[in-house]
Formats: sequence, structure tokens, C-alpha cells
Amino acid sequence: MIKSITNCLVLLFFSVSLSYAQTGIISGSVKTSDGKPAELVTINIKGIGKTALTDKKGKYQLKGIKPGTYGLIATFIGLVKQEQTVKVNAGATTAADFILNENADQLEEVIISSRNANKVTAAVAKMPLKNLENPQVYNVVPTEVLKQQVITSYDDAMRNVPGINRTWESTGRGGDGGSYFALRGFDAQPNLINGLPGLTSGNMDVANVEEIQVIKGPSATLFGASFYGYGGVINTITKKPYYTTGGEVAYNIGSFGLHRVTVDVNTPLSKTEKIALRLNASYHKENSFQNAGFKKSYFVSPALVYEVNYKLKFDLMAEIYHEKRAVPPVFFHSDRATALPFTTVEDLNLNVKESFTSNSLTMNNPRSNIQAQMNYKLSDQWNSQTVVSAGWVKSDGYYTYIFDDSTPDNFFPQDITRENNNTRTIDVQQNFNGDFKIAGIRNRLLVGLDYFNRNVINKGTNYATARYVTPQGNSVDFTTPGPDPVEYVAVPQLTKSYVDGLLTHDPDFDTDISNSSYSAYVSDVVNITSGFSAMLSLRTDYFVSPGDKEDDEDNFNQFALSQKLGLVYQPILDKISFFANYMNAFVNVAPGSVYDMDGNPTGEIQSFKPEHANQLEFGIKTNLLSDRLSATLSYYNIKISDRVYTDPVNPNNQIQGGKVKSRGFEIDVNANLVSGLTLLAGYSHNSSKVLKGSNVDFYNEPGRAPGGQGPADQVNLWANYKFEHGTFKNFGLGLGGNYAGKYVVIDNSVTGVFELPSYTLLNGTVSYNCSKFRVAFNASNITNEQYYIGYWSINPQRQRSFAGSIAFKF
Repeated sequence: MIKSITNCLVLLFFSVSLSYAQTGIISGSVKTSDGKPAELVTINIKGIGKTALTDKKGKYQLKGIKPGTYGLIATFIGLVKQEQTVKVNAGATTAADFILNENADQLEEVIISSRNANKVTAAVAKMPLKNLENPQVYNVVPTEVLKQQVITSYDDAMRNVPGINRTWESTGRGGDGGSYFALRGFDAQPNLINGLPGLTSGNMDVANVEEIQVIKGPSATLFGASFYGYGGVINTITKKPYYTTGGEVAYNIGSFGLHRVTVDVNTPLSKTEKIALRLNASYHKENSFQNAGFKKSYFVSPALVYEVNYKLKFDLMAEIYHEKRAVPPVFFHSDRATALPFTTVEDLNLNVKESFTSNSLTMNNPRSNIQAQMNYKLSDQWNSQTVVSAGWVKSDGYYTYIFDDSTPDNFFPQDITRENNNTRTIDVQQNFNGDFKIAGIRNRLLVGLDYFNRNVINKGTNYATARYVTPQGNSVDFTTPGPDPVEYVAVPQLTKSYVDGLLTHDPDFDTDISNSSYSAYVSDVVNITSGFSAMLSLRTDYFVSPGDKEDDEDNFNQFALSQKLGLVYQPILDKISFFANYMNAFVNVAPGSVYDMDGNPTGEIQSFKPEHANQLEFGIKTNLLSDRLSATLSYYNIKISDRVYTDPVNPNNQIQGGKVKSRGFEIDVNANLVSGLTLLAGYSHNSSKVLKGSNVDFYNEPGRAPGGQGPADQVNLWANYKFEHGTFKNFGLGLGGNYAGKYVVIDNSVTGVFELPSYTLLNGTVSYNCSKFRVAFNASNITNEQYYIGYWSINPQRQRSFAGSIAFKF
């Protein structure tokens, strides 16, 4: 018996050995032109479909190749493919090495610049999916584009995304003091960091940005209602540590007193274990293009990664940011109740150099954010991710705005308050990702639990009217009696002492409000065939609001359900995909008091259902010419239901049932058709209107624009070419711009219509970028176009500006 088993084993071993002896092996390495290993290069044997990827050392191996002569192809996103002929002999190893035309820095540029290439992205869907596999549309702005364009402002990065437009700049006020953007006709703010809560009441710093993801459409199934965006969400992916020493130090100087220093340092902490630390920091100082206004900030972000083994990995990240500014007020040029005395920008005659503030009225916005993540490989099919995120943000200083009154004159009241607002958040998530087959059908499953808590403490003051101003910049004191503001005493400027005299010395507010969300979600991508898949997602959300700790009457709870269905068909795998989706989002609506016709409270409380948004979308994504051309074309239709609006019978009350529709289409193109040339282009069209509401409600008049929807038509374009050979090697030229069509910021039958004019911006850069340093010069708004943004408001934007940058790499 033992002899028989032994003979069988010997025979099996001999058979396997003979089988291997009848085939050969191809192995080799791929290096950049400066001799460094090139990772993730695809090596393909022409005609038989065998492929391999190079590892971190640039090495690859192809086994089990029958003897013969083959064409071997090396390809990488955005690079010209390389070919060579190899001969494979039985039982032998054939060496085949490749040297790329690009050096390591150029290769890195290509990796990052290919923002819409068909790479696997985990953050967008909370599971590893290629762009062509994802039925949702998203756009990515990588850090390399920020460097090409010498971008020092987070907001300016959005000019590379189709269909998004800033409606007002960061105000610094508590709760929602970050910049506002119009995305697919609705509000959006950059409140997600690595897919987790990242509240800000001020500006964002780009020093720690690896890429900015603009995820289009209602996305509540993955991100909930706390950071909702009916048109989409903005997610910032931070820079991660790696296991070699490297980094750069950069200095920027530019118009309006810009001085900016950034540091990016990475180092391994162990020779025997995978532990690495990365530190990003910045110092920023800049003045305004107007007669007052400034910004000073510093930012520090350490990140640590520790791969304990192939199963267990820890990621830690912290951000500490402090910003001090003098913030120009938002100019609301309508009281939203009476007819506008002007209908055009020319009639309003706004002085674009007037800030309507002073540098003594400052706003401080310190914040911190900590994230800890543990990834554990449970098996070959299952992974566990545990995440804890905590944040703190403060608004401390003076917030002012200009809001017209009902008097039909050229004077606008300017109100001011002293903010003292603290917001703390904590978020805990547990996600399980599975990749398995049931009856031969592949499933990629996400199951998650999410707990989120927000605590807001407000000890600020009430508003006081500081003065009346004209659009031209004149001002008068409201305190001197007179029948008409024209007769009031002139106020030369707002000073801290003058404003403090108007406001109470003690806080008018002393509130401590807390609310929590308990959520569970599941998402499954089912591959019915290799080219046809369906995504089914569901989220349950239970919102608990104890309200103010001192008030037992303002408690309320709500339950909401959100769902998503996505379909993807790829007639040519990894090349073309047709997609369609149905997506949902929701917002919790607080109860309201009931009043009689005379405006007296009845003592009753009216409850409301959550407000819902539903999107239908379909389109096509492509990834062609060896990953050199990726494009997305999509059409969407978003409908909001259950909006709360003014009761037309009793204007003192509110009723539910309002509806808004937003629809449009978007085109996004990312091309690397010529070696060294990258092209980003996009076009979007949006139409938004109220479907059901009340004629006595400024914000919900049927047939009118809802406000804050942004320009109807937008175009973005950026082309960058880097010389790779000859006299101008490593020099680069960049040229691009943006177009925004007319924007109806006020659309009401009582007030009238006010449009912001269309505009075209032209930007360009000249750069020199080699392995040791980078020098760049940028000119923004080259044609010196005067343009405006707004959200029921009008705020001028700066004209021509210049910026230079020098960076030393190591």
C-alpha cells in the first residue's frame, strides 16, 4: 500500500516536472529613464492574453508559456506602449527588460494626471470599483493638476470640474461658514475628508490634498443626511505615507500680498517593518483685492501608517488648522419681499473695490480633525474596516452681511454679530467588504454601521444694524435720528470699538444642542455576466435630536430610508460602459409651532416628514486608446419632494409638499493622446425650477428658479504640455479657462428678476519641472474680466492676478 502511494507521488511529481519542462518563463524588470523601478506597468503577451503587473521593485514574471516567439508589450496609462520580440524555450527563463522614456517624476505625473482613468477607487463607493464599473458619476482633481495651475486656494480647484460653481466664499460663521457651491442645481460644501465627516467653518487648505472627489447626485445611501447634497458631495482625499524617504518644500508668492510656504516630508520609521510617517504643513498669508480684507493661516497634518502584516493595517491622520481673516460681507441686494429698484449689474453700480468691512473686524476659525482606521483581512473574500473620526471647529469673531430693506432707496442696512460657536463631531463606522461568488455569480458586498454625533454650543450675540451703505461705498450712521437715512451722520469705516459699542458685552445666546444619527447600510454589486452588473444599495437612518439641553420641548426623532439602484453594461470590458442609476437622499426637517391668522401661537406643534430627493440618470463612460482617452456623458433628472413652504392661506404657518426639479447633462473628457500632453475638458447644462409651492413664498414660487442653482451653462478646459526631449526638456506650458453663462440669482414675480452676467476666464502657466526642483509661474484671469458670483446675492470676484512657485524635491 505504502509502495503504491509512493509510486503515485513519484509519478505525479514527474508529470508536473515534465509539464513545467515543456513550458518556459518570461521575467524581467521595467525601469524609468533615470533607473528607478516602475510599478504597476502592464506586461502583456500579444495574442494569447497572458498579463502581469510589475511590483514595487519594477519586476514581473509570466509562467507556463509554451515554446515559441512572442510579441511582448509594456503599457501604462498615458504612455506610449513599448514592444519587443522574445523567444521562449522549454524549461528555460527568458529575460526581457523595458526602459521607459519617462523618468520617475514624469511617470508620477502621468499616474496622477490620469484622473478619470479606469483605476480602482474605494472611497467613492466604499468598495473597490473601477470607474467603468460604477453607475455613479464622479470627477477627480488630483494634486498634480493643483501644482500645474499653481493653485493655493481649495475653491479654485473646482474650476476643473464640470457642473460646479462657487456661489459664495467662506464666511466663517458657525454651522455652515465654509464656501458654498452649486452642484447640479443644489448646495454643496466640502464637508467630507476621506469619506468621513470633516466640518469646516472656514476655508480648506490644499497642502494635504491628494485628490478632490466631486461625487455627483444624491448620495445618502453611503454618506447619510448629515452632509447631504442633493446635487452631490465633495470628498477630500488626504496624502498617505509611503515606505521610502521623500518630499518637497515649496514657496509661493503672488498678487495681493500672497506668501505661502508648504512642506511635505515622508520617512519610513523602521527598516524591518512597514511603518511610515508623513508630515504636511503650510503657512499662508494673503490680502484682498478690495480695500480691506486679509487671511493668515497655518496648517499641520501628520499621518502614520503601520502594516503589521499582510492582514492587519493601521492608518492614523490628524489635521490642525488655524485661520484668521477679515471677511467681506455677502451683499444681499434684495429684501425678498418688495420690487427691486434695479434689474441689472449696471443699474446697481456696485463698487467692486469696496469690501464693506475693516481689517479690525476679524474672524478666527480654528479646527482640528483626527481619523483612525483599522483594516483587517478576515479571509480571501472578506475585509473589515473600522474607522473613528473626531472633529472640532470654532467660529470666533465678527460676521456681517448686507441685506436690503423695504425702503426703495439706495441705502442698504449692514448687520453684524459677534460669533462664539463651537461644533464637535464624532463618527464611528464599521464596514465589511466581501468579494465572493454565489452559484457562479460574483458579488461585491458592503455592509456597514454608522454612528454620528454633532454637538453645537453657541454663545454669540444678536445682530445689530451697524450702518447703512450704498453700493458705491458710502455709509451713514443709523443711530442719529432723522426721517430718512440720507440725513444720518456719515461713518468713515467700521472699527472694532464702534461695533463693540453696538453689541451687548454678554452673549445673547447660551445654547447647547446635540443630535445623533444611527445608520445601517448595505450595497451589493452583482455581476450577472462579466460585462453586466447591478448595484443595489439601501440605508436606514434614525435621527435623534434632544435639542437644547435646557429645553425639554424641542426634542424630536425621525426615521428615513434611502435606496439606490445602478446598472452597468460593458459591451467591451474596461473600454466602454453604459450606465443608469436611481439614487435617493433625504434631510431631516424639525417640527414647527402652529400660529393662528393673527400670528399668535396656538400651543400646537406640527411634525414634518424628512425631505427627499430622487435622481434618475443614465449615460456612457469610455476608457479608450490604451487608457489615453476617458470620457463621461450623462443626463440626470433630480426631483425634490416634501419641501416645507409658507402656507398660502395662513402665511404664519408652514405646510409640507413642495417640489423642485433639476435636470441637465454633463460631458467630461480626460485625454493623454500625445506623450507629455494632458487635456481636461467639460461642459454642463442645468435647468432648475420650483414645481409646487406658494406664490407668497419667495423661495418656493412655482415656475421660478429656487435660488443658488448656479449658471445654466458652464465650460471648463485645461491643457498642459511638458517637453520631454530636446532643448526645452522639462519645460511645460499650460493654458485653460472657464465659461459661465447668465445666472438668475433672483427670480420672483414680486421682487423681479436679477441676472449675473456671463463671463469667460483665461488662465495660463509656464513651468520647469525636473527630478530635483519645480518652478512655475501662473497668470489667472489674464483678460482682467470683472465677474460676479451669488446666492440671492452679488459679490464681485478678483480680476487679473499672478503667482509664482518654486519647489525643491528630495
